[in-house]
Amino acid sequence: MVILLSPGLVMLAGCTAGAGRQSAAPSQAEIRFASDPGARESLRRRAIEVLTNAALGADPMLRANAIEGLHPEPVVLEPIVRAGLADANLGVRFVAAMTVGKLNMRRSAVFVEPLLNDPSPVVRAAAIYASRATGGNTDPNPLADLLNGPNPAARAQAAFILGEIGDASAIGLLRSAARRSTPLASPIEDRLARLQIAEALVKLGDTGAIETVRAALFPSRPEDLEATALAVQIIGNVGDRRSIDQLIYLSAREGADRLPAEVRLAAALALARLGNPRGSFIAEEHWTDPNPAIRAQAAFVLGETVGAGNLARLDKLLGDESGLVRVSAAAAVLRSRGLGSISAGVDASR
Repeated sequence: MVILLSPGLVMLAGCTAGAGRQSAAPSQAEIRFASDPGARESLRRRAIEVLTNAALGADPMLRANAIEGLHPEPVVLEPIVRAGLADANLGVRFVAAMTVGKLNMRRSAVFVEPLLNDPSPVVRAAAIYASRATGGNTDPNPLADLLNGPNPAARAQAAFILGEIGDASAIGLLRSAARRSTPLASPIEDRLARLQIAEALVKLGDTGAIETVRAALFPSRPEDLEATALAVQIIGNVGDRRSIDQLIYLSAREGADRLPAEVRLAAALALARLGNPRGSFIAEEHWTDPNPAIRAQAAFVLGETVGAGNLARLDKLLGDESGLVRVSAAAAVLRSRGLGSISAGVDASR
């Protein structure tokens, strides 16, 4: 059973976790990145090179992640996205189509049209989103079929896309889907789909659905942790500031109650998106973790949070042995709070 501290004690615990550490003398790399705009610009260009190489490489997971990582550089990204729309891997096609919509790449909308007939239903769903987001009037009804279908992952994707489209008329459809389980899905698959449905409802204005997300913040069993990590991410995505104390509590638990690195890092990232960017100390604990997935997640937190050594650590992670870590570090550099306003990104919709 999880015992909650009072909000005041929760906040104190969260602040103490970072503030009680001894600050080491800044390294030469930290000093260089802090004082030299040229060093920061060089880091940005290196990050773009890492992402561009990954986006054109052999690993489909890295291709998809690199496309997402290049969002702050739409001029560089647009030709890569067009190639991604014709990629053999459905995950890459999905991410490329979502990117066209999210970045309003109207000049690339015509390249999305073939995906409306893609063999994969989730790619077709992403193409519907891209078309509508770039000014088209594509029929969204296939999303309802996907939302009500037997595949929990597809249900979750359909819910996410409906939330991104932003049409409040979908609230009734989503509420109905939230009341139905997926008979052949595992309990965790069904719960993750319900969380995505709740996120979509909140995005569309049904703020009461946030309670479904908040309830998942408190895991009582190890098998609940995946849902907790997703709930933490959703809290940050929808801007639920009332959950800030709970996120700090999750990141501050110690001893036998200490949560896995994945959850603590997710909490630090969500807190940064809610206006509390002081969670870099959590990433500092994990950026050299033996597990590349943890290093990759820590890299992203280093980009979103405030810390004197964040850019220096990301610089090192750009040379990591793991492609996943390199891509995550490069994406983090482009989003970094410490990079300044040197990015040359331009609105790709022009």
